[in-house]
Amino acid sequence: MDNYSEKLTEVRKIFKGDRFATENGMVIDEIGDHYAKCSVQLTDIHRNAMGGVMGGVHFTLADFAFAVASNWQHMGTVALSTDIAFIGAVKGDSLTAEAELIKDGRSVNCYHIMVKDNLGNIVADVKTVGFHKC
Repeated sequence: MDNYSEKLTEVRKIFKGDRFATENGMVIDEIGDHYAKCSVQLTDIHRNAMGGVMGGVHFTLADFAFAVASNWQHMGTVALSTDIAFIGAVKGDSLTAEAELIKDGRSVNCYHIMVKDNLGNIVADVKTVGFHKC
């Protein structure tokens, strides 16, 4: 078992405090160096009036993945700006977001987050710029 797997249970406990995400079914699947993979099993509460997945689900999952990736090793990073492009319809029954560090500066960082459904379809492309408060 690698060091990240050993820490995963502890990180999940810490991020239970992100109640909006966790109470809407979002979970942490993997962590790595400035990396996180999070997912959500889609249910009726995630759907809009037309039966599609609400854009806020994509955004919340991506934001949660960013929060975990940028804070699990050292708390204190908040999002300054997030740009999301909804680029495909969800065809599966779950979503996964992978957040990877692009640049880590003294006070600002940048993450790329890819959101896919469980069939492998890319449904959203996200870039988040974060600020190290601490």
